Amino acid sequence: MATTLAKAAVDGTETTGHAARIEHVSKSFATPAGQQLVLDDITLDVAPGEFVTLLGASGCGKSTLLNLVAGLDKPSSGEISTQGRPALMFQEHALFPWLTAGKNIELALKLRGIPKADRRTRAEELLELVRLNGAYDKRVHELSGGMRQRVAMARALAQDSQLLLMDEPFAALDAITRDVLHDELTRIWRETNVSVLFVTHNVREAVRLAERVVLLSSRPGRVAHEWRVGIPQPRRIEDTAVAELSVEITEQLRGEIRRHGQH
Repeated sequence: MATTLAKAAVDGTETTGHAARIEHVSKSFATPAGQQLVLDDITLDVAPGEFVTLLGASGCGKSTLLNLVAGLDKPSSGEISTQGRPALMFQEHALFPWLTAGKNIELALKLRGIPKADRRTRAEELLELVRLNGAYDKRVHELSGGMRQRVAMARALAQDSQLLLMDEPFAALDAITRDVLHDELTRIWRETNVSVLFVTHNVREAVRLAERVVLLSSRPGRVAHEWRVGIPQPRRIEDTAVAELSVEITEQLRGEIRRHGQH
């Protein structure tokens, strides 16, 4: 039932072109010492239904780029276009604690203009999609960290977006919970065909999840390297192929950090 709901949005959407297109984007911020260049001439496309991870050292501009794609800020130069309005999911769940899990999801449905009579049914379908059947009436304080992130994921999917932007959503979770949510996110991505742009600093997480890994250089952030991940899903984070590609990417990442340290 939940899969039908999620796929319905996809089936009525044009699947050619791109989910996100980033063309020669640069971003600078004013500092007491003058303008600081954070992103420099980034060009990157995300295809419809593609899962892309953005990887790089802390401070390289990953989250800044995600905020630009989300429309929370504007680039200093360059152009960004997306297939509809993206949905954004943060490291913190950002759920309203005075609302139940179901009502948090219904708020997103309300903002979409879904009639009140239909919201509970749709919220319950989305909870089913993230495997939280029966959690509609639970308050935020009654949910574990992993459950809260599942509700946050359901709320993001409730926005009916073709592009899901995820800013280190599992970084604060323990290793076992994170591994479980990797499986869940992979399943949901494959069932819904939503496009995902996922920011992380964890190399194995990037390889575990993505079809394509994009490495940004240390500040200013530039596209330093890309890898197509040909390892069949479902993957495990401890798989030999995942480990081998992670070693290769880690070496490139170390090189970028060393180059930055020499400037």
